[in-house]
Amino acid sequence: MTVRAKKHLGQHFLNDENIAKKIADSLTENGYDNVLEIGPGMGVLTKYLLGKKPKITVMELDSESVTYLQKTFPVEHFKLNTSKEKFTIIEGDFLKKNFIEIFNRQQVAIIGNFPYNISSQIVFKAIENREFVPEFSGMFQKEVAQRIAEKEGSKVYGILSVLTQAFYDVEYLFTVPPSVFNPPPKVDSGVIRFIRKENYTLPVDEKLFFRVVKTAFNQRRKMLRSSLKSFNLSDTLKEDPIFAMRPEQLSVQKFIELTQKIVQNNS
Repeated sequence: MTVRAKKHLGQHFLNDENIAKKIADSLTENGYDNVLEIGPGMGVLTKYLLGKKPKITVMELDSESVTYLQKTFPVEHFKLNTSKEKFTIIEGDFLKKNFIEIFNRQQVAIIGNFPYNISSQIVFKAIENREFVPEFSGMFQKEVAQRIAEKEGSKVYGILSVLTQAFYDVEYLFTVPPSVFNPPPKVDSGVIRFIRKENYTLPVDEKLFFRVVKTAFNQRRKMLRSSLKSFNLSDTLKEDPIFAMRPEQLSVQKFIELTQKIVQNNS
């Protein structure tokens, strides 16, 4: 049995064993006993994950892939441990599942060859649940992977960069060409890894921080005194040098300081 890649699900099946192994090996296996793979397809990455210590759970929306993983995959890879204690298959949409309950509030690393059309949403969900996600590794459209890993001062540095790097140390690992997929996508892919910081809480109100970052980048060409005027900035605060900057010039720490200044202004 083989599985057809479905365009509406954004499926591009990786068929390069070396790259699959490199992605699996990007996991440090530190601080968790569970790994969740999102969108395993035909299990090219899964089989390398099963050789590692943690228990592997895969979550797949495509029912055809689920059937393959349940029936054909264990037979084709009979030397691998696919027992219930080691390997679990869940049919469903990661974005709609409460994966914290699934793992009984245990620590879980997330990995996958993510569909381009929902990859940013997957990252945001991981950030929201960062208390239980010590590590995240996977393949994105190269442009998105670069954006997540980029530092301030770059044109591609944006909301995703700041919100991810506020809580995780991010590393761009390697680029993957279209030719190693079936069907090949029209763009390069990039593999990144982020590891949760020891102190992954913010010294400011988290919702306000998120709102400041998003509002600033929604008008990224404007100085902050213009883009953030909805925060009722006082004339005195507008004179602070930070408000003459544009959002891509601010590091995560500077965004924290900016949020603190806004709080003090309104208190």
